[in-house]
Amino acid sequence: MSSSPNRLVAVIFGAVYLLVGALGFAVTGGVSFLATEGGLLLGIFMVNPLHNIAHLLIGAALLVAGLISVKAAKTTNTVVGAAYLLLGIVGFFLVGTAANVLALNTFDHFLHLASALLLLGVGLGAERTQTRSAVA
Repeated sequence: MSSSPNRLVAVIFGAVYLLVGALGFAVTGGVSFLATEGGLLLGIFMVNPLHNIAHLLIGAALLVAGLISVKAAKTTNTVVGAAYLLLGIVGFFLVGTAANVLALNTFDHFLHLASALLLLGVGLGAERTQTRSAVA
């Protein structure tokens, strides 16, 4: 596994997101499931119970993919990275609206964008296979 950047990143990110999801519940006591404003994790990242569950699901997907195979890790890193890129961009327009069901704030957006860049960079750039076409 250590020789595969995709597997290593997936396992590390998966473990971190599982930890973040679990810790999020410590700051969301009394916060409704779809609250547009939630508790602050590490004093800056806003979360609500739905946001915590999203972190747990994403963390589990990354961790399992990283443990399964390079292909699974590469695919999951790319898909999660693309989702985080979209969420990071769209999230800026959700703050202060009823559509902000994940209780996102500006710090979340920048973290999601940074995660997206790393996951997409590894998912799309590492372990690329080169195919050679036969010359006729």
